[in-house]
Amino acid sequence: MTDQSHLQPNLFDSPNPKAPGPPSANIPLAHAIRPKTLDQFVGQEHLLAEGQPLRRAIEQDQIPSAIFWGPPGCGKTSLAHIIANRAQSPFQFLNAGTTGVPELRKLLAVAENLVDRQGLSTILFLDEIHRFNKAQQDFLLSSVEGGILILIGATTENPSFEINAALLSRLQVYTFQPLSDQHIDLLIQRALTAPDNGLGRYQVDLTDDGLEALIHWSAGDIRQALNALQLAVQTIAAESHPTQLDAQRIQEVVQKRILAHDKSGDSHYNLISALIKSLRASDPDAALYWLARLLESGEEARFIARRMVILASEDIGMADPQALLIADAAARAVEYVGLPEAELNLAHAAVYLACSPKSNAAYQGLLTAKKDVREKPVFPVPLHLRNAPTSLMKDQGYGQDYRYDHDFEDGIAGQSHLPEELKERRYYHPTQRGYEQQVQAYLSRVAGKRNTDETND
Repeated sequence: MTDQSHLQPNLFDSPNPKAPGPPSANIPLAHAIRPKTLDQFVGQEHLLAEGQPLRRAIEQDQIPSAIFWGPPGCGKTSLAHIIANRAQSPFQFLNAGTTGVPELRKLLAVAENLVDRQGLSTILFLDEIHRFNKAQQDFLLSSVEGGILILIGATTENPSFEINAALLSRLQVYTFQPLSDQHIDLLIQRALTAPDNGLGRYQVDLTDDGLEALIHWSAGDIRQALNALQLAVQTIAAESHPTQLDAQRIQEVVQKRILAHDKSGDSHYNLISALIKSLRASDPDAALYWLARLLESGEEARFIARRMVILASEDIGMADPQALLIADAAARAVEYVGLPEAELNLAHAAVYLACSPKSNAAYQGLLTAKKDVREKPVFPVPLHLRNAPTSLMKDQGYGQDYRYDHDFEDGIAGQSHLPEELKERRYYHPTQRGYEQQVQAYLSRVAGKRNTDETND
């Protein structure tokens, strides 16, 4: 490794993070066993296998400005440390959650001086870049474009939504995947056997079911797995005889898995999308699973209920008019019952909506009608449909020839109510599913009466 200490400016009067030293009980295990080289890095083979473009760029010290996008605990920051150890350029670590424009100004002043004096761009690793607002992101734009900074932003959120378009267009997006069970297994074994910076000195025997519990609990996040492992090992380290670390011990330590979830990020939208599509597909089992995922992740119950109310009209509609009432009742129950009891009401509604016949005929009819309103002339309301509260309006023909439906057989006057130019237009086409079969039969009688009446006219 090339010595670059003379190129590392002390930008904030604090040392630049490097590979961790000897561990202590207070150092997180995930940090203590952080990989130092690409060969030690586990996972993200689609980016870092031999011959892959990102690996070649790192090896050739030609890393571009980029976004590392992926879930927590998949290796984004670890890869940044490897780049810092290999790069000839000065490297600075910042977290967007604790950094403001004054700190950025200070960094850029040093970076500009390095470009002028040594021709070196500064590599800035900006963790949680999605926490920067538009003005802060814009502040970086000219420095990235001018080569003063090589920006590597790490985020768990979709860059398409969280990064300004102008800045994003100058960044290469690398998508990181959750670590597989095999990756988690390998890293846990490495942590248990590493004598210097891992848990090797404890000589703890992790059983097969203990390993399985850790892998299951981590859900692809190695940081969660290692934190739980470290805590479990430390809790048994004081015992007189080394003991096995089994699934029961792991469960005692972790108590309850905290599911990764951001109420305004990708997880939020992906989970609610899975629920809605399961309801639409009449799959109550999948609907209950995704509902449970949302609830266990701490999603707001009101949000779930609102989406169910929308689905009741958008995807069920007149195929089962009761669906809207059930969804609305669940939404009201959320308000005056509250969680956790209201989970039962949401489950009740989810199963009902999933098992209801489906029709989007009302929704499609509205879309077609709105299209006509936007694209066709603004037709006047036919005179016979206009209200006539004054004698002047009656004299002008308002309400003239209107037929009161209740005065006719079956309560059907058979009169047309669309503008003359649209009288043949049909927006609502009921299906043969559920209650809409009855609706279709009734509308056929109405249409027959209307056609007979128009023929007589």
